[in-house]
Amino acid sequence: MPRGKIHAINAIQVLLKAQELNPKIPGISLNLGLAYYHQEKFALAIPEFAQVVQAQPGTLNQIEEEFMPHMDRRGFLKTGSIATVATYLTGSTQTHLLATPQSEPAKPIAATDTLQIALIGAGGQGQGDTRVAASIPGVKVVAVADCYNGCLDHAKELWGKDIFTTRDYNEVLARKDIDAVIIGTPDHWHMQASIDAMNAGKDVYCEKPMIHLYSEGPKIIDAWRKTCRIMQVGSQRVSSIIDKKAQELLASGAIGTLNMVTVWYDRNSAQGAWEYTVPYDASPETCDWPRWLGTAPKIPFNAEHFFQWRKWKAYGSGVAGDLFVHLFSGVHNITKSKGPIRAISTGGLRYWKDGRDVPDVMMSLYDYAEGFNLSVRTNFVDGGSESVGFVFTGSEGSMTIGSDGVSINRVPRETEPGVRAEFFSAPIQKRMLEIYREKYPVTHPTGPVLMGQERYVAPEGYSDHYHHIKNWIDAIRSRQPVVEDPVYGFRAAGAALLSNLSYETGQPARWDPEAMRLL
Repeated sequence: MPRGKIHAINAIQVLLKAQELNPKIPGISLNLGLAYYHQEKFALAIPEFAQVVQAQPGTLNQIEEEFMPHMDRRGFLKTGSIATVATYLTGSTQTHLLATPQSEPAKPIAATDTLQIALIGAGGQGQGDTRVAASIPGVKVVAVADCYNGCLDHAKELWGKDIFTTRDYNEVLARKDIDAVIIGTPDHWHMQASIDAMNAGKDVYCEKPMIHLYSEGPKIIDAWRKTCRIMQVGSQRVSSIIDKKAQELLASGAIGTLNMVTVWYDRNSAQGAWEYTVPYDASPETCDWPRWLGTAPKIPFNAEHFFQWRKWKAYGSGVAGDLFVHLFSGVHNITKSKGPIRAISTGGLRYWKDGRDVPDVMMSLYDYAEGFNLSVRTNFVDGGSESVGFVFTGSEGSMTIGSDGVSINRVPRETEPGVRAEFFSAPIQKRMLEIYREKYPVTHPTGPVLMGQERYVAPEGYSDHYHHIKNWIDAIRSRQPVVEDPVYGFRAAGAALLSNLSYETGQPARWDPEAMRLL
């Protein structure tokens, strides 16, 4: 029987016994473990077993004598922040379960400490952010502003009929009972709404990209510094425990010296390509079109522009502002880079020829002063399912990041260049080999066996979105810095939007990441 199958059987036995001894263990771990076993996806049983060990440490004491009499307990629980089942269950790939940061305050929050928040821009992303914020103890939604009546009505369905709703967000900002606002407007409103909120004394969570135009970045940063408000930009990868582990691994030299990063965010659906549903009642009566347009060119009411605004650069920032910015936030977090110095981009409108004026396929190459290159792409008709990924390539291996974890594949550099002399005469071959071995004597390596592959996985149900918004809430309470302030947000968006600039001009775009300005 394959070793991996033996380990998977052991894992399932442990799950069965654990649930028998402690009925409180969630059945999902057991069910998934069994499902993976029957599908012969043996390595996938690992996170389920690790979940049981992490959530119910007492269970391990009860079952280890029966099922693991010859295993070292330290092989199952590492000290520090990582729980692991090591190679007992994965064969040649060492798998660790990443620990989740404390998700709730250490002590109860008094009613007098309740944070009252409002939402400005109650579309899908704004509602999603606010749902997460409202799930954090001590946070209450008290007001919503949006330009469509249907979203205001739905806000009352979500957070209570007594919440205050309005089309004019200035009425929200004027309220003294509101501590902070979430801004989920189209991109062309991000700067004005953020500055108005901070000037009104509100802390701000602004969806990405922080800017629509490069000129907006310094203005937001200036308002943030002058008002001393807390402002978080909404690219949640910056709060990800997966990316944090990747940062640690890269800094430790796990893959040697970084030389290349490849990232992508592909989609293959109408909704993924921003073909959002337009409600049947959309009209100038139900939509405040003049207010919504703001600084955008004045055109007659257009329901598609109102509800599918990402398709037009007058309101959105294309794939660069919607998706590339997530990728840059992650890359900069992992590499600790402030950003690229040059970009060149190409692409086109390949499938979604529905009147939009931004490409549905875009590819860009970036130069970083730290000595690596980055390749980034988005394809809205990729022929498969949605896919997001990061591959960091180094001189001694590669690091791959997916939605549930980070993997290391190590391939150490050769210790000698090798010799090829078979094309020459026999005497020359002999002498060349003698010379080569004088310089590179035959060695017999000793020491521990090197681990070629290693994987770190996030706990089941982990959400970086939750932890990103909670980081903002915690910062509001403590008045300590957030993980993605406006400087970080501008550097991420500034890098991403270089793709648009290069695409539109047909020329390389240059950027000073330290000074945060175009060259």
